[in-house]
Amino acid sequence: MATAQEYQDQGVKLFKQKEYESAARAFQQAHEAYESEGQRDMAGEMQTNIGLVHRALGENQQALDAMQVALAIFQEADDALRAAKVLGNMGGVYVALGDREQAYQCYRNAADVFQEMGENKLYGETLLAMGDLQVREGKLMAGAATYEVGLEQIGDLTASQRVLKGLIGIRNKIMGGGTPAS
Repeated sequence: MATAQEYQDQGVKLFKQKEYESAARAFQQAHEAYESEGQRDMAGEMQTNIGLVHRALGENQQALDAMQVALAIFQEADDALRAAKVLGNMGGVYVALGDREQAYQCYRNAADVFQEMGENKLYGETLLAMGDLQVREGKLMAGAATYEVGLEQIGDLTASQRVLKGLIGIRNKIMGGGTPAS
C-alpha cells in the first residue's frame, strides 16, 4: 500500500501528464491517507489539488466545492497563507462560472493576505488576475493600474509581461502619469 506522499506524487505526475481523472483518484487516496495520519493540513492540500483537477476538466462547480472544503480546513487551522492561495484559485473558478463579483472578492481577500505576509510574488500574481478581470469588465484604466502594481511586485517577469510593463510605462509618459509632486 502506498503512502500519502506517494499518492500525492503520483497525482502531481498524472496532473502534469493531463491524465486528470487518474490524478483526481490519486489525490483522493492521498487525502484519505493524510486524514488517517491526522495531517489535516496536507489533507486540505489534496482537496485543493482535487479542485484544480476539476477546474482543468471544466467542472467548475465541483472545483469550487472541493476548494471550499480546503478553505475551511485552512481557516480552521489558522493557516492564512494556504487559505489565501485557495481563495486565489477560487477567484479563477468564479471567473469561469461568470460570477465576477465573487471572483473579485476572492482575489481581493487573497491579495490582502499576501501583501500583509510579504508574499510579493503571490500578491503580484493575484493583482494581475484582478487587473485582467477589471479589463474584461471594460474598466480599462483601473485594470491597467492594477496590472501595473502587480507587475511591480513580481520579480522575474515573462517576456510578455516585460513588454506590457514597457507599454504601460510609455502610456504613463504620454498621459503625464507618474508620481505627483508634493
